[in-house]
Amino acid sequence: MATRRKVGNLLALAVLSYLSRRPMHPYELGRTLRENDDARSIRFTHGSLYMVFDQLTRAGFVEPVETTREGQRPERTIYAITDAGRAELRDWLRDLVAEPRHEYPHFVAALSLIAALPPDDVVELLRRRLARLGEERAQARGIVDGALEAGVHPLFLVEEEYRLALLDAEIAFVEGFVARITDPRDGWGRDWAAWHERKEDEDG
Repeated sequence: MATRRKVGNLLALAVLSYLSRRPMHPYELGRTLRENDDARSIRFTHGSLYMVFDQLTRAGFVEPVETTREGQRPERTIYAITDAGRAELRDWLRDLVAEPRHEYPHFVAALSLIAALPPDDVVELLRRRLARLGEERAQARGIVDGALEAGVHPLFLVEEEYRLALLDAEIAFVEGFVARITDPRDGWGRDWAAWHERKEDEDG
């Protein structure tokens, strides 16, 4: 069973992970997140990053260790991870890796209600989705291939490999769904469309 965390935002996990390498101030850490393209996996903004630093400090997982100033710029506080923060990082990662978590993807919600749309509309929309999924897959594949060519170890690309596996699975599912609707012999489209026609007659 997943543990309830003092700070449950996944951005906090990323902050702890980067601070476990060396102390940083929030601006530098945000720049590092962007440079490493972590926004593809973890949602964050400038404001949310500073909020997470505050939450982690109050929880005792990070602490300010130095304040610096460059020229006329505002003071910047450098934070380091505490022993409690290192323990939290390890425990949280173990939990996320070992325990499947029930999530609520938007596409799953749409599928649960898909019968409300006529089948011809659904097929058109699914084909549009397939085109977009293909673009996302090409982008993820390009990131992996480019990084490997640059000498990045595959361990640091595992999240993109997982993203590719999910995209492949969704593409296969959507293609199969379209086929089940449009099959000329026993596809669902005919009965589905007839149901909508009856509903329109009843409502009219």
